[in-house]
Amino acid sequence: MLIHHICIQTNSYDLSKDFYCNILGFQLISETANFHGRGYNSWLREAGGFMIELQTAKAGGQFSPACKEAEGLAHLCFLVEDVEVEARRILAAGYDHFRRKDGHAVYEVLGSKLCKVVAPEGTIIELRDTAEL
Repeated sequence: MLIHHICIQTNSYDLSKDFYCNILGFQLISETANFHGRGYNSWLREAGGFMIELQTAKAGGQFSPACKEAEGLAHLCFLVEDVEVEARRILAAGYDHFRRKDGHAVYEVLGSKLCKVVAPEGTIIELRDTAEL
């Protein structure tokens, strides 16, 4: 079994689309306006083939913000070549919404470096450069 995609709902469509495409490097492959009553339903794909379905609320609706105490998906993790280089690249692109530990965007957990960047809609994106747990 392989993961095909995840669906991320957003109240900040343009900011979220910009983040996933211009900060994380996903490619917009389909953008459908007025999709089943939603403002937009779009598909974004990264180089390895993983996709995000990005969608807005139905007309007149608004999504509730995610919180740490919510049940379900806590974060989404991507394996990168070098987490320090990737964090610097994101900062250089003007995006500075990291979950910091002791003031640092990149920190160590159980001998492995990682960083967590928060997307405009609140999805926590973890970046690691080792697949070891």
